[in-house]
Amino acid sequence: MSRIGNNPIAIPEGATVEVSDNLITVKGKLGELTQEFSDVTVSVADGEVVVNRNTESKAHKAKHGLYRSLINNMIKGVTIGWTKELELVGVGYRASNQGQKLDLALGFSHNIVFDLAPEVKVETTSEKGKNPIIKLTSHDKQLVGQIAAKIRSFRKPEPYKGKGIKFVGEQLRRKAGKSA
Repeated sequence: MSRIGNNPIAIPEGATVEVSDNLITVKGKLGELTQEFSDVTVSVADGEVVVNRNTESKAHKAKHGLYRSLINNMIKGVTIGWTKELELVGVGYRASNQGQKLDLALGFSHNIVFDLAPEVKVETTSEKGKNPIIKLTSHDKQLVGQIAAKIRSFRKPEPYKGKGIKFVGEQLRRKAGKSA
């Protein structure tokens, strides 16, 4: 039994949800998102979205909770938005942006220039004595997560000194060095 899938999703003010065939469209003040779905039925009534599965098979039960979560993330995205913050830990690690281009100095012989999707807003902050922060915001949760993971992959945090790009608040597993 899917406990998540059975919960109805409240539609906040300023958001509209349209269902046609196997496509759901969510519009809000921050943008518009669409998602295809299968093996479930989605209905909109009384300011709520309800997801029901067609049969009790294992595949349908799995997709029941999945599509309910995806639709919930879409509704939150177009009304509130999603944010990911990355922290650059290391001597000489810097980040700056000019529009949608993110310029990263990560200790390589050259800077990494990363072009971001137009749906994602980027903001970099560098304060003296603190690590540089990269803040990504968008209405699409999947896109923000994917771009954050790509930026993190340029220099993953290493377990000995903790140098690299990490998410703000992420707990790293640290190892003792040779002396231990």
